Amino acid sequence: MTVALIFAGGTGIRMNARAKPKQFLELHGKPIIVYTLEHFEAHPDIDDIVVVCVESWIQSLKHTLRQYAFEKVTQVVPGGAGADKSIYNGLKALENKCASDDIVLIHDGVRPLINAELISANIAKVRECGNAITVEAVTESVVMLNGSGNIAQVPPREKMYAAKAPQSFGYGGIWDLYQRANRDGLGTVDSAHLCDVYGVKMHTVISTPNNIKITAPADYYIFRALFEAVENEQILGI
Repeated sequence: MTVALIFAGGTGIRMNARAKPKQFLELHGKPIIVYTLEHFEAHPDIDDIVVVCVESWIQSLKHTLRQYAFEKVTQVVPGGAGADKSIYNGLKALENKCASDDIVLIHDGVRPLINAELISANIAKVRECGNAITVEAVTESVVMLNGSGNIAQVPPREKMYAAKAPQSFGYGGIWDLYQRANRDGLGTVDSAHLCDVYGVKMHTVISTPNNIKITAPADYYIFRALFEAVENEQILGI
């Protein structure tokens, strides 16, 4: 079985979205999270979808899922204090459903510009190597600071990549890591960070273009422009 775990537990502080969390902001009347979920719903190799949601918005999300006739979303579970706790909650919800060697793709609810090619590449890499971290080459130099705020190192740019999503794993291995981190009281930025902390060898998949995460107002406008550019290309052939 292959499962998509979509975490949408954030409240959108950086978006200044006082009325609703960022994943429920709309483009052309459709919430961002719906754009994200549609990619997994339509993919033939995705068998099941679990969504981790801001608890106070669960009923609203369930209404939206019915409105858009999602069939693969089988569970909506409450999020945690951060992304790591939300992912923990989602993986725990799969305990009685997933075998150790089932595949789980962990993806941000506010990363809607993925496609079937990237989902397929993640699944194939997990089958081949055991995990898959989606990455993208950086386009500017990355610097490392020391404790005084001065530049301590400028790594070669050709070796620098940004971790994106999906981040995909065999279920048993990643669930063990999140349980271990929970016992250790360890907070992590994402699953790649978690794997690095515990010394797990990671394998990469190169991201498709424009795989942005919508976290700030400018990201929303970039998403709108990119989405409309794709729509115009399909409709008008430009």
